[in-house]
Amino acid sequence: MLDFIYWNPDPAIFSLGPLSVRWYGLAFAVGFIIGYNIVSKMFRHEGAPERWLGILLIYVIVATIVGARLGHVFFYAWDYYSQHLGEIPKIWEGGLASHGGTIGNIIAVFIFSWCVTKKPASWTFDKLVIPIALVGCLIRLGNLMNSEIYGGPTTLPWGFVFERNGETVAMHPTQIYEAACYLALFGLLMWMYWKKNAEERPWLITGVFFIGIFLPRFLIEYVKNVQEPWEIDMIQRWGMNMGQLLSIPFILLGVCLVVYALSKPRQHWTFPNRFADEEDDKKSKRK
Repeated sequence: MLDFIYWNPDPAIFSLGPLSVRWYGLAFAVGFIIGYNIVSKMFRHEGAPERWLGILLIYVIVATIVGARLGHVFFYAWDYYSQHLGEIPKIWEGGLASHGGTIGNIIAVFIFSWCVTKKPASWTFDKLVIPIALVGCLIRLGNLMNSEIYGGPTTLPWGFVFERNGETVAMHPTQIYEAACYLALFGLLMWMYWKKNAEERPWLITGVFFIGIFLPRFLIEYVKNVQEPWEIDMIQRWGMNMGQLLSIPFILLGVCLVVYALSKPRQHWTFPNRFADEEDDKKSKRK
């Protein structure tokens, strides 16, 4: 008899009346906090203005939530939401798509670059994508705590029986598969930035990020359950589901960015060291 993992955690950590703190929300929050600190160290490393951090954080939070929600609405459930427009803002009821969040962040970074940094968008992208890989890992672990977005039946010893959803057979824990890939990608990107000075090759880190996020996603989809019933017909016609179809442009973009970055000479950006200036100002005010 195979000894599978019987999985039935409470999605909520604790509740106070009608309000509850959920693992999924905690994963988002922790990811943003860690990401802020990582990018902060990168800004300090390059001497970039500290005030940009708070502005960038706002851009990213709004872009991630709005983009991921609209991605789900338009890519997966437009037939329903086109008839229930008032329910589109109800993100607390579930329904976020990572591809939509990616598109939202791409738009946000270009706007941020044009309006705030006045630098090429690659400068921001090559920093921001590093903690995003970690956030992706944490979000998939949040999906695991919600017993959602898992795979089909398996006889492998690490199969999960998702009892909360009434499953009686073991399923592929695809949340863990993706989380492990994204965590490994995060480690690779950190090594590229801090040990190999990959930020001096604009778009290289971003290109590796797109490949490292969406290629595993494309492959893991083969053992993952479809998110919407209509995807079954899509698989029969095209041999892939919506998540795989949406991943292909990002994989190709990643390959193009890597080739482009390696074909160009290294660059080194310099900024007034605002971190140092602000520390000196604080010391002066204390005196």
